[in-house]
Amino acid sequence: MQAWLNGIQINIKLIKMIKLTIRIWILIILLAISMLLIFGFPPSFFDKGVMIKSIETNSTAFNSGLKTGEKIISINEIPTNNLNEYSNAVNSLFKNNTDFVKIVIKTDKNSYVFFADKIPPISVQAIPKTRLKTGLDLQGGALALVKPEKKLNDKEISDLIAVSNERFNVYGISDVTIKQVKDLDNNNFMLVEIAGTSPKELESLIGEQGKFEAKIGNETVFVGGNNDITYVCRNDAQCARIETCSATQGGEYCRYSFVIHLSEAAAKRHATITGQLSINSTNPEYLSKQIDFYVDDKITTSLYISKDLKGKETTQIQIQGSGSGVDRNAAIKDSEESMKKMQTILITGSMPYKLEIVKLDTISPALGERFTYMLILTGIVGLVAVSIIVFARYRNIKASTALLLTSFSEIIVILGTASLIHWNLDLPSIVGILVTIGTGIDQQIIILDEFKSVHVSSAKEKLKNALFIIVSAFFTAFVSLLPLFWAGAGLLKGFAITTIIGLTIGVLITRPAFADILKLLEKNN
Repeated sequence: MQAWLNGIQINIKLIKMIKLTIRIWILIILLAISMLLIFGFPPSFFDKGVMIKSIETNSTAFNSGLKTGEKIISINEIPTNNLNEYSNAVNSLFKNNTDFVKIVIKTDKNSYVFFADKIPPISVQAIPKTRLKTGLDLQGGALALVKPEKKLNDKEISDLIAVSNERFNVYGISDVTIKQVKDLDNNNFMLVEIAGTSPKELESLIGEQGKFEAKIGNETVFVGGNNDITYVCRNDAQCARIETCSATQGGEYCRYSFVIHLSEAAAKRHATITGQLSINSTNPEYLSKQIDFYVDDKITTSLYISKDLKGKETTQIQIQGSGSGVDRNAAIKDSEESMKKMQTILITGSMPYKLEIVKLDTISPALGERFTYMLILTGIVGLVAVSIIVFARYRNIKASTALLLTSFSEIIVILGTASLIHWNLDLPSIVGILVTIGTGIDQQIIILDEFKSVHVSSAKEKLKNALFIIVSAFFTAFVSLLPLFWAGAGLLKGFAITTIIGLTIGVLITRPAFADILKLLEKNN
């Protein structure tokens, strides 16, 4: 009977607590929602496999139906529970076979079957344990801050970003972010981030305008882009291939060729120009002039024109080029990259403006992991150290614990908000979280001091005094952070946004909740 009465008393106290601490329950609800936003439901802690990050467009793997975001569970019945197992499974495909092999990839969505004569061009990553998106400086990659040759308005920079996105997509680089940023003088820049990798193509694809022209003498036959070129052969060994490799002094070089189709207008220009040419006197199988290929006004290749093409409206042209290296494998790889770049320029055409790479950075994934580890460690050590100081100052273990838990809950809500709005957490963002922690602790100490004040007896008045100081500090910080959205061409935007989010959550949610906790502690004492 006594136990039953004690239970009723506990429940009555709990009901009273619910009525008195609605702001605490708001914080608890937000914490629960934030945890779901960060880890998902069900959580992916124990998921096995690797996630597809990107697939080369028009490859056999891509055409089989594989999509980015799917989780590869096995390849040819070989489990791929992690990156090491995936690498072993892929490397075993052609271990005893150099011909086409049947590849069966099982994912969490479906099974895909296709044939290939080389390792599928699939980029994978470990399955993320959270839904948080990390920026370039945490997961590694390349970053370029690009400035157009002339000052562009918002419409023009938007068009430039669209063309750049197309060029990266055609080239097979899908894990790329291109966005508009401004400096304090309102100049438009383009910020290009390729996370998870450090492709050497970044500088050449963005830094060069990529203007392609085919000329016979001084007359232009066709240029890169959809107006003159209707089709470019890619990823098909019948019309795009490495033809020959030969030894040279200090290494080897390989020649490549691929077929393109011209529009009717371009074919007519070709017929008109070649119709005016004579037969080559020293080599009668060809016409008197060659067709020269220019990229950014620099000649790359010159080809003889067969006499059979004189005055003919041909819609099929063969593009040739070469690559070199210290050995056969290096020369083949360089030729493939050169062919890929040329194909991309021919498909997308030239950039609408000449571009200058103002800043080009490369960050390794290991460096990003190290930064993350050190920042998390710094945050934990800082929280624990402050809690010890607060305990030594106020001799109150409950208040110290409340301060620690409130600060931790603030971090969870900030991360939940970042997950909700799909904000990329980069190093400036993490620094912003650390600043928010420090500011939050300062403000909670203000609340503690006000509650310990003997000059004001009313708890309501104490809270009012503390919140006045906190809200005033919030508006001051908010105004001072606004210029960082544009400072450094927007490179500090992550810091500004994360700090503002953290300070707003603190003023509206965690500071009032902490004050209510102190009220309850004071009342229970």
